[in-house]
Amino acid sequence: MMKKSLIPLLIAIAALFCLPLFVHNPYYIHLVETILIYTILLYGLDIVVGYVGQVSLGHAALFGIGSYTAGVLYFHFGWTIWGTLPASIIVTSIFGGILALPALKVIGPYLAMVTLAFGTIAQILINEMTWLTEGPLGIKIPKPDLMGVPMTKAEYFWMVGIILIISMVIVDRFVKSQIGRAFEALRDSPIACDCMGVSVYRFKVIAFVISAAFAGLAGCLYAYSEQYISPNTYNNELAVLFLLGIIMGGRKSRLGALIGAAIIVLLPKLLDDINLFRIVASIIAVVVVVGAGMALSKKTTTPRRVAVPIAGVVGLAAFSFWLNTISDWRLSIFGFMILLVVYYLQNGIVGFAKSFYQSIVGKTKTTRGGEAEVVDDSISFISNVSNANAGAELLKVDSVLMQFGGLKALNNVDLSIKRGTIHGLIGPNGSGKSTMMNVLTGIYVPTAGNVLYAGQSVVGKTSSDIALSGIARTFQNVQLFGEMTAIQNILVGLHHTFKSNMVEIALNLPRYKREEAEAHARAMALLKFVGLDDLANEEARNLPYGKQRLLEIARALALDPELLLLDEPAAGLTAPDIKELLRIIRKIRDSGITFILIEHHMDVVMSVCDTVSVLDFGQKIAEGKPAEVQADEKVIHAYLGT
Repeated sequence: MMKKSLIPLLIAIAALFCLPLFVHNPYYIHLVETILIYTILLYGLDIVVGYVGQVSLGHAALFGIGSYTAGVLYFHFGWTIWGTLPASIIVTSIFGGILALPALKVIGPYLAMVTLAFGTIAQILINEMTWLTEGPLGIKIPKPDLMGVPMTKAEYFWMVGIILIISMVIVDRFVKSQIGRAFEALRDSPIACDCMGVSVYRFKVIAFVISAAFAGLAGCLYAYSEQYISPNTYNNELAVLFLLGIIMGGRKSRLGALIGAAIIVLLPKLLDDINLFRIVASIIAVVVVVGAGMALSKKTTTPRRVAVPIAGVVGLAAFSFWLNTISDWRLSIFGFMILLVVYYLQNGIVGFAKSFYQSIVGKTKTTRGGEAEVVDDSISFISNVSNANAGAELLKVDSVLMQFGGLKALNNVDLSIKRGTIHGLIGPNGSGKSTMMNVLTGIYVPTAGNVLYAGQSVVGKTSSDIALSGIARTFQNVQLFGEMTAIQNILVGLHHTFKSNMVEIALNLPRYKREEAEAHARAMALLKFVGLDDLANEEARNLPYGKQRLLEIARALALDPELLLLDEPAAGLTAPDIKELLRIIRKIRDSGITFILIEHHMDVVMSVCDTVSVLDFGQKIAEGKPAEVQADEKVIHAYLGT
């Protein structure tokens, strides 16, 4: 079934398909064809920039590698487009994997510089390897054949359009699958992502490889479209334009990629044609002024539906007068407008249009499928953990030392956690409680000592491997995936239940559809268990703080853990919310799950914990039943007070 969000875009592309029937000027056909090819590349770039949150300036180089793969295979071996297309995708994907390596070590502007250097090196190599690429002379490529006859301009245009539609559907399926959710989780909180069993290392590489594949596909199509390729085409200026296209069009949007591609293709033309420049500049001016009006209306009592149109009309009139008087400065003006778009419209043109529409008609809550969700009560909120061997040792912390320089955050601490119990871990701030949590979940590797879970050492294992082995956690500072909805957060926790691969996702095969439906039903059951089923489609960052705490617990339960680590779950909760939290904890414990609970609310600790350990300055100073610990003089002196 076609996604409703894709229907307007498909209508727009279908209208473009009719262009060669009514427009016979090959220049305009070629211009639109280039926009479609750039759109394919921006689909891939949006995965890295929009979904994973990495800034890449290396896609012009990947674009060039795709073009030169096609050019070299045709020039030296006589391959047809049906061979060069898959070859370009495969070769560029390999280089995308290579480009991903620095992304595992650096982020932000440092990654941008590394990818920019990659682009420079690629351009130099293409220019210098004359034995393979013909160097500065470039390579000529004729239009591909269709049944032995060279394609006409219109036929190749339609071929590009068909490939664009296929690419759009595949990308849309990827980003709405467990793979896309993993990408978004990685962007919002890499630490929480790893602790949900989703490997940051693996999915960064996957994102760059998929993104590079689309760049290679676009590069191959571009080579046949231009019929000539040379090293100077794939420069750093083009890389910046690609990034600009994503920013201005709107990230995480297929329509935004199309709009961004149109902007970066038409931008040079606008600077040469003053009349066309005036039209487009006026449109952008309206968008900018309306965006500014929306921002300013938040600080006044004037309704948006009144303030925004007035601001738009006044701004357009002033801008048109200014533009007609100093039209010779159009390059500077356009650059200034781009700066304003980036500043005021951080979600791009598509994001602005959505927020503007919602501000006029009011935000409406949507649910999956467009109808009210019905939670299947027959689905267990968690997979029952066996209650066999209750009381046996599940986790053993053996003389763990965690040292940061000269500071010993944990100093030879021993713990023994019994199956089916709630083990409290208390102490003053800075005593080492959260450090212990990080050691148990693989975020820190202890300086000395060992941690045995179910008889196996977890020291040296990655956080994702530990999570998948049966240890889940929440965080002292809530680590939700803010831009994702509540149910999408739970689905990230259910990532381990998916076995379908990328081919099954791209083709929407039965196993993937079945897994998605089962995971969605399970996620709704978990949300109902913590009382958040009516907020399933609300973004996590918009939830009240107490609800965020409960959502984090539900997400941890999605991992089917045997051991659940709760780091101050009652922090920020009201008295009724704490009462509900205690009910949830007891119900989870009754299913066989073991807890380690860090908490400063002593009434919570005393009411649910079977055993309590007390840390002070990284050392265990007491351990026993809650009442015994509460009466211990060392604990009173160090933590509880008289």
